[in-house]
Amino acid sequence: MKGLDITVAMVSMALMVYTCQAGSSLHPLILIPGNGGNQLEARLTADYKPVSLFCKRVGWNKAGWFRLWFDPSVLLAPFTRCFAQRMMLYYDPDLDDYRNAPGVETRVPHFGSTESLLYLDPHLKHITSYMAPLVKSLEELGYVDGKTLFGAPYDFRYGLAAAGHPSHTGTKYLEDLRALIEDASASNGGKPVILLSHSLGGLFALQLLNRNTPSWRQKYIKHFVALSAPWGGTVQEMLTFASGNSLGVPLVDPLLVREEQRSSESNLWLMPSPKLFGRDKPLVVTPNATYSAYDTAQFLDDIGFPQGVGPYKSRTLPLIDELVVPEVPVTCIIGSGIKTPETLFYGDGGFDEQPEVVYGDGDGTVNMVSLLALEAKWGDERNQTLKIINVNGVSHTSILTDDTALTEIFGEISRINSQVIMSSVA
Repeated sequence: MKGLDITVAMVSMALMVYTCQAGSSLHPLILIPGNGGNQLEARLTADYKPVSLFCKRVGWNKAGWFRLWFDPSVLLAPFTRCFAQRMMLYYDPDLDDYRNAPGVETRVPHFGSTESLLYLDPHLKHITSYMAPLVKSLEELGYVDGKTLFGAPYDFRYGLAAAGHPSHTGTKYLEDLRALIEDASASNGGKPVILLSHSLGGLFALQLLNRNTPSWRQKYIKHFVALSAPWGGTVQEMLTFASGNSLGVPLVDPLLVREEQRSSESNLWLMPSPKLFGRDKPLVVTPNATYSAYDTAQFLDDIGFPQGVGPYKSRTLPLIDELVVPEVPVTCIIGSGIKTPETLFYGDGGFDEQPEVVYGDGDGTVNMVSLLALEAKWGDERNQTLKIINVNGVSHTSILTDDTALTEIFGEISRINSQVIMSSVA
């Protein structure tokens, strides 16, 4: 009993120390958003060739930059066409890399701050809130934007490429993210950093860790927490490429944004992993063909996007199949119990029509096999600590707003921060 009393007293003391000194003991934390999870700005140059006179007038700001994402005018068809043209990427086979549409320059505002992650349009906070509830929870823990809490927004249209292939925009982002990590650590007494990602941000974070040395990771990374990460892609991405995806936004014709969505390098990165989804699992079924994840190249050609086959096979597929352990502690927090596209059935109308969908388990966007990919891949790895927290009934996006999910995230970040206090008290 005496030993138990001592243990209880030590725990109580640790909690008091943590409560009283939270602000000074917090590890710096960097938020990495998902696809479409931060503001994106653009300006049009003299090389811009609008698809219509209407598009020339809309957004032509002689003063310079305007918000490209998210602008609510995209909900109306004439604006949707302008938006899609300006968001387009083009793969240059000579450069083996992606670039913006001619006459469109883009930039990501507020790198290093959480400002562009809170709301996609700060004038429409109620309907474009993204990480605002999560940031509020972190602030209640004692985090302060620009001091212990940082944001790492990026141009989410761009992805990364396998070794030997250039990826200028994505690689530059990893360089900036590395510098932010080092600066955040230095400004907080050398404490290693917690990375907290959502969705696609998890893929970028894992690539950052794997592309730096073990000594760098040991010095600068305390923990990596990934929310709703699509480690092995999603079946929904095949729907996006085949028929366009309005993402549930009313009034938007998915065919108007299909070409733009196909052009996105990061969307190609989110195609289902052959190693995870397997050769025998039908993902898309048509009257003339059945496609598994192993048939993605043929699928891209058959839907009328042959220009995507080369980049997919040479630049993207090696990344999709690459889930190397980073040898830093990893926690995956996922949602489940939400019907998620598992097989798409197309009729005689072809890919211009929306398919009949058979659903399976997942978070509404990412299939369970993808959400749990690290557990399957890293289960026997001795040098990798992995924890899975499953929040049933929470979707891919509501994981950032749901009270139960936020409580789990809050608890995990608190636990990570308290480790140093507990060890010092012991």
